[in-house]
Amino acid sequence: MFKPSSLKQQSYESVPPAGVVAYFSMEIAIDPGMPTYSGGLGMLAGDTLRSAADLGTPLVAFTLLHRKGYFRQILDADGKQTEDAQPWQIEDFCTEESPRITVTVEGRLVAVRAWRYEMVGRSGHVLPIYLLDTDLAENSAWDRGLTDHLYGGDTNYRLQQEIVLGMGGARMANALGHRVNVYHMNEGHAALLTLALLESQLGGGPLNQVTETDVEAVRRKCVFTTHTPVPAGHDRFSMEQARRILGADRTARLEGLGCCHEGLLNLTYVALRFSRYCNGVALQHGKVSREMFPEYTVHAITNGVHAPTWVSEPFAELLDENIAHWRRDNLYLRNAIEIPLGEIGRAHARSKEALLAEVASRTGLVLNPKVLTLGFARRAATYKRADLLFADPERLLAIAQAAGGLQILYAGKAHPQDEPGKALIHSVIDKAKKFSGADLRVVYLENYDWQLGATLTAGVDVWVNTPKRPYEASGTSGMKAALNGVPSLSILDGWWIEGCIEGVTGWAIEDGADDAAEAIALYEKLEKRVVPLYLESAEAWGRLMRTTIAFSGSFFNTNRMVKQYIRNAYYPLQMVEQATVREELAAQ
Repeated sequence: MFKPSSLKQQSYESVPPAGVVAYFSMEIAIDPGMPTYSGGLGMLAGDTLRSAADLGTPLVAFTLLHRKGYFRQILDADGKQTEDAQPWQIEDFCTEESPRITVTVEGRLVAVRAWRYEMVGRSGHVLPIYLLDTDLAENSAWDRGLTDHLYGGDTNYRLQQEIVLGMGGARMANALGHRVNVYHMNEGHAALLTLALLESQLGGGPLNQVTETDVEAVRRKCVFTTHTPVPAGHDRFSMEQARRILGADRTARLEGLGCCHEGLLNLTYVALRFSRYCNGVALQHGKVSREMFPEYTVHAITNGVHAPTWVSEPFAELLDENIAHWRRDNLYLRNAIEIPLGEIGRAHARSKEALLAEVASRTGLVLNPKVLTLGFARRAATYKRADLLFADPERLLAIAQAAGGLQILYAGKAHPQDEPGKALIHSVIDKAKKFSGADLRVVYLENYDWQLGATLTAGVDVWVNTPKRPYEASGTSGMKAALNGVPSLSILDGWWIEGCIEGVTGWAIEDGADDAAEAIALYEKLEKRVVPLYLESAEAWGRLMRTTIAFSGSFFNTNRMVKQYIRNAYYPLQMVEQATVREELAAQ
């Protein structure tokens, strides 16, 4: 008979003390001074780890060092983007670890070391992040550069990096003495860690002797989060590349295990094949992923953001005064509903003042703090449709005139090899020059990064998002805005399907048959809902900001998200056992 006393009583976010979760991500936004991220995926990873540290979760993380960063964006007067490297001082942030491991790349042994960054949670818990580095004297000049650039080079470079991250990271975890009982792959970039685990399971035996029992032993240890809602977004490599870079035996074994599709090695299928739990990053994305991969069960855990990181200083002070425990448990942000409206308005005015001061510092333009200000900042990918606001410039100008002025702030980088994305930036800046005037002011801010993102999401009046459905897996910038009381005006995709309460947390842009129809829906909502409310009633606008914090801020955070990963992905059986203990105790 099961005895309740045989298990220690644990809190619902606690985990077994004997091992750790090892979290793998190609990019992690660790510190503003470390250019080890490019955008939303890295920001999510960093926020996940910050909340895991706050919660005292036994977790370690692995990524690549990215010695030369992602890139610094430079925009000329015509909106042409060029890029500069972002070298940074590793020793200012990290400590070198002593173990060395090797991985095989194109038949060569490549040595790998790790640098340790200590992320400290609010209660003092230390979460180590290991940044893998191949810049060692024993490596060739080419191999020394494998950990230089985030998303740099061609697909050959990418696959070589993914061997270092996945196989190298799994081996480094062992070399560092970590007892790992869960490996979490944040996107498919780290999927090759499963190959390292499989080889370890075989004890050095030949891969052609692998059995389903061996595969299941790896699956029991692995969790996978997919972030991409379109097939072309997943990492895929030609069979020639796979055989040459990864090795013929390894490629043959992966092919035999169903990891190659349409004549390509597909790392999403590698991760799916070897994971016991897979999830998308919003309810809608989970549904889309199940349609893409019908042979696999794909759950959904909706993304969040780390509230203490993204709440502006004025709002942090306001929340500290009114909600005692919001930093420890973000669900207490529900109590924002009781904060006096005047205090909400004054906090936002301070955030907006800081934003407009930053705009003036960067561009020399002085914007009006009383004028309705829209924000649009994200990676410059074509599906995000940054230029949808300009589909009918004459109507946009008419709305601006009726509003007594309209200010639109843009920011976002295009990947150096994404020519359509660069063309989109040029298009927005070109239209900004053509149509900006006394009533409509449009500004594109260069070099979108962590700090600019925080200033923008806190300081604008409305956050605009116009992705083409269903290409927005989740999106998190609107969540950051919501924590600061900034409502969204957005297409119903990604997280916004769950977060939109019309007129309470923002407004939905209704679906249309094409871009033109959705532009009309955007103008309709802006003209008939957003502008009148902003102009006619400061009190009503204040209530909108307050409910945005209370409803969106209290749920769309990584405090909640990490707890869901622990309960549903990392240690579901332990959670069941704890529930059984409570039921047994209650029955006594």
